[in-house]
Amino acid sequence: MILSALALTACALPPVRDAARVHFSEVAARVEPIAEAQCRDERPSANCDFLIRIDPSHHTPANAYQGLDRQGRPVVTVTRGLLKNIRTDDELAFVLAHEAAHHIRGHLDLQHQHAEQGAAHLGAAVSRLGGSQAEIENAQALGAIVGGRSYSKAFELEADALGTVITHLAGYSPRLGLAFFEQVPDPGDQFLGSHPANPDRIRTVEYTISALGLE
Repeated sequence: MILSALALTACALPPVRDAARVHFSEVAARVEPIAEAQCRDERPSANCDFLIRIDPSHHTPANAYQGLDRQGRPVVTVTRGLLKNIRTDDELAFVLAHEAAHHIRGHLDLQHQHAEQGAAHLGAAVSRLGGSQAEIENAQALGAIVGGRSYSKAFELEADALGTVITHLAGYSPRLGLAFFEQVPDPGDQFLGSHPANPDRIRTVEYTISALGLE
């Protein structure tokens, strides 16, 4: 299905040797109803009819992302590269739950709002300073990037926490799913980076497990 929204988050994975077989259909069938129930509880007016799919391309890098189709249906997509590299069903469940959590918390809409606000504010500032039309447009483009990424790290940690809960309720181990971060290069604490440092994400998941007694 064609996606009408760009990915809010994409988690690139390096090659992993001796990857265990992952049962995508089974994991998706268990995660989807939990994510939909959580969505209906938190956002009763939202479209909570999740579609969890595999990207049909055999050449797309290993990624997972959340978007919307043309009818506004939330779509969680994983690529074939991810399925080849990810090691366990628990890791896959955590990835799917994390991406679903972005929709449940409305992160894609919020990201677009922040981008629009950033573009408007920086463009207006350059306009007041007498900037040319080209300078104003460049400022708007930069403002959109800055605005869109301003809260992206917080969104990722929030999705990690809710994803931990969804993973557990779906019958998988979020602690075993946490091993997913061993495969993701640590972005560190980069200015305007889209993802928080891996240690911060690990602490968020471990805190959620402990605080909610999900052992």
